[in-house]
Amino acid sequence: MHRLKNKVVIITGGSSGIGSATAKLFLAEGAKVMLVGRTEATLKDTVKHLNSKDVAYTVADVSKANDTIKYRDATLAVFKKIDVFFNNAGIEGLVKPITEYPEEDFDKVISINLKGVWLGCKYIIPKMSNGGSVMITSSVAGLKGFKGMGAYVASKHAVIGIMRTAALEFADRKIRVNSIHPGPVNTSMMRSLEQQIDPNNPVEAKKGFESNIPFKRYAEADEVALLALFLASDSSNYITGTKQIIDGGMIIN
Repeated sequence: MHRLKNKVVIITGGSSGIGSATAKLFLAEGAKVMLVGRTEATLKDTVKHLNSKDVAYTVADVSKANDTIKYRDATLAVFKKIDVFFNNAGIEGLVKPITEYPEEDFDKVISINLKGVWLGCKYIIPKMSNGGSVMITSSVAGLKGFKGMGAYVASKHAVIGIMRTAALEFADRKIRVNSIHPGPVNTSMMRSLEQQIDPNNPVEAKKGFESNIPFKRYAEADEVALLALFLASDSSNYITGTKQIIDGGMIIN
C-alpha cells in the first residue's frame, strides 16, 4: 500500500473508464490526483464518488494548447508539483471505411488522440519532477489494423512515436515514458463501438470482439489501472520507451 505516497498525478480523460478507475486506485495508494476532462458535471460526479480530500479537477480540452497549460498550472497551484502524468484522454470516433470517413471526424479523432498527447508531453513533462513517470494510453489498435477504424488506428499508432521520442528527450532527467495498450475494456467506449458495428444487436458485436481474445472477455478498467500503478510507481524505475500490452492475448491471436 501507499506505493504513490505524496506523489502528484495528472490524469486526462479522468472522469470515466480507465481514467476514473486509475484515480480511485492511485488515491488508495497515497497519491494526490488532478482529474482533467471536458465536462464539468461528469468531473464533479467523479470527484464526489471518489470522496477524497486529495482529488481535484480541471475542465479542459486536451487538444487545445491554452487548456493544456491551464490544467498544468491548476495542478501546480493546488498540489505544488507534478510527479506522474497519465496522458490518457481519447475518443473512438466513427466506425466507417476509409473511403467513407468524413474528414471533419477524422480531424477530431487525430486532434484529441494524437495532438492532445503531444500537447501534454510538450507542456506537462518540462514541469515534472525529475524521476517522474509518464504513461500514454494507446491501444492494441496501435499495434494492428482494424477495419472501419482508420482514424483511431492511425492515432494510436502515432502516439507510440511520441512516446519513444519523449522517452529519449527526457531520459537525462530520469523521467520514464511508456505507452499502455489495452484490448477492449468494459467501458462506455466499447458500448459505443458495439452499437456502431451492430445497431440492431450490439450484444453480438461484443461476442465478436470477445471471440478474438484468447481470454474470451473484455478487460476491466481496474485491471488497466493496476498496470498504470506499476508504471507510475518506483517499481518501474528502469523501464522507459516500452509498449505495455494488456489485452488478454488479443495481439497474438
